[in-house]
Amino acid sequence: MTAGFSGQISDDHDVAQAPGGLLTEAWARIAARMKSEVGEVEYRTWLQQIVLGPVDGDEVTLLLPTRFLRDWVRSQYGDRLSTLWNQEIPALRRVELQVMRPGDRPAAATAEQAVPVASGRRVADVPEAPAPVVERVQDARSDLVAPLDPRFTFDSFVVGKPNEFAYACARRVAEKPSSPGFNPLFLYGGVGLGKTHLMHAIGSELTREGRVSVAYMSAEKFMYRFIGAIRSQSTIEFKEQLRSVDVLMIDDLQFLIGKDNTQEEFFHTFNALVDAGRQIVVSADKSPSDLSGLEDRLRTRLGCGMVADIHATTFELRISILEAKATASGVPVPAKVLEFLAHKITTNVRELEGALNRLIAHANLFGRPVTLEATQEVLHDILKAHDRRVTIEEIQRKVSEHWNIRLTDMSSARRARAVARPRQVAMYLAKQLTSRSLPEIGRKFGNRDHTTVMHAVQRVTELMERDTAFAEDVELLRRMLES
Repeated sequence: MTAGFSGQISDDHDVAQAPGGLLTEAWARIAARMKSEVGEVEYRTWLQQIVLGPVDGDEVTLLLPTRFLRDWVRSQYGDRLSTLWNQEIPALRRVELQVMRPGDRPAAATAEQAVPVASGRRVADVPEAPAPVVERVQDARSDLVAPLDPRFTFDSFVVGKPNEFAYACARRVAEKPSSPGFNPLFLYGGVGLGKTHLMHAIGSELTREGRVSVAYMSAEKFMYRFIGAIRSQSTIEFKEQLRSVDVLMIDDLQFLIGKDNTQEEFFHTFNALVDAGRQIVVSADKSPSDLSGLEDRLRTRLGCGMVADIHATTFELRISILEAKATASGVPVPAKVLEFLAHKITTNVRELEGALNRLIAHANLFGRPVTLEATQEVLHDILKAHDRRVTIEEIQRKVSEHWNIRLTDMSSARRARAVARPRQVAMYLAKQLTSRSLPEIGRKFGNRDHTTVMHAVQRVTELMERDTAFAEDVELLRRMLES
């Protein structure tokens, strides 16, 4: 043993010959270290399901239930796991991440409940436990289907007016598949609005207790698997495998437009499953009637069940999504930052969540609070992509909405503070965000003199230096307008 560190294995010993308890203790310490570094939510999402696997010479294997998790952990945490293992066991030269096979399931060997691994003993020697949910979904069809993402559940889906109908339909199918009027379920909407999330949620709910078998894949994968089956002369096996499932889910069906042979195969699979009382869930970027390029008979069949539209998000829904994600992360994110993001990134929830993830990661890595200034610095590339020219009319409208005054007050003669102060802020922002001259700005505010604009700019600048809350309001407006 190396002096000064209880349980550590020296360079002079083969790792495989170490007592199983020492390896388990080392893994428990590594897991605890990773949890403290990445945070509770991220750890639970990505790392908690890691299982301590077999040891072979100077190599230790960590097992994960799906290829999706294996690939993500390898790309995001692989180097850090290798470093921590090497610190615990200097003799260790390699950490291998693999997908769990049916025989590799220990009774309790997650990072929270590590199972001892004795010399020369594989995890397969430990009594089996029930298969993880995602693995059980795919056991019979692992070569055909894509893994379900454990993050995408009904609980993590934020419901608002634009998506409440699609959410309700998805829950109905998850609770009672093949219900009259809900087969097939066709979800459609723009990119990043939650179609894939709902499909994964349906699959996870249906397989939670192993009630039914689910096959989920993209339309692109369906096509490539079909082509592969033709080349390998295994089309009969391909058809039997897909038609044996209880629920078939195909994502991004628009990919099949123009692929006539694949459309025909999907049509026959569709009919076989529906006739057998099995559930089909499909997503696309447009409704069945608008998917020109699909065969008429297929579009007709897709539209005969429940068609649910996911509309573009509202500001309120974007705020709710950001609040839920920020709360789950455990990192304090000021309301003004959430409002700023919700105003700036309006078309794609995926991009919105990605922007917040980047802010949270930056805060965790550097130990700095999330502020409006940091947001603009960290997300400069995303914000730049949304750049557009700001007009004085837009500034007046945004400021009027913020302080709840009439737009006509911007050019009126009223001098009440409740009106004059917002008007001065609008003049200040017009000077900061546009290339208009002072006389031009004055004309937009009821033909006021340029000296009035100069006074407004000076007054707002002074107030921002003295009043932090006022300065934050002005700064938020400025960042919302800078697009």
